[in-house]
Amino acid sequence: MEVMLRLRMSAADAHYGGQMVDGAKLLQLFGDVATELLIRHDGDEGLFRAYESIDFLAPVYAGDFLEIVGRITSAGNTSRKMEFEARKVIQPRPDIRDSACEVLAEPIVVCKAVGTCIVPKDRQRNK
Repeated sequence: MEVMLRLRMSAADAHYGGQMVDGAKLLQLFGDVATELLIRHDGDEGLFRAYESIDFLAPVYAGDFLEIVGRITSAGNTSRKMEFEARKVIQPRPDIRDSACEVLAEPIVVCKAVGTCIVPKDRQRNK
């Protein structure tokens, strides 16, 4: 099972000079995807336990459109290992006009992560 969110980064998401978005925002979005995966898999939101790896690969700026994708790669008694990927699919083109954007021919992978979530046995409803 795979879950995807699509959204645009806003000026409120920018944290650094040049309207660059904080990497913590991407982790928040991975958490949102994890929550949906757990609800679909177990019927409960569960809790994020830990990230095994996080790789920030390219900058994200206000105005960028992202796809955030996640999937469960293995499931134990209470643990759910997941992989996440954030891809930039549209970017602003202020060099053309303040409202110009372009759809990227190939998405740019901006972040990848692997993490584990926990759903206690007494909360697992979808068996």
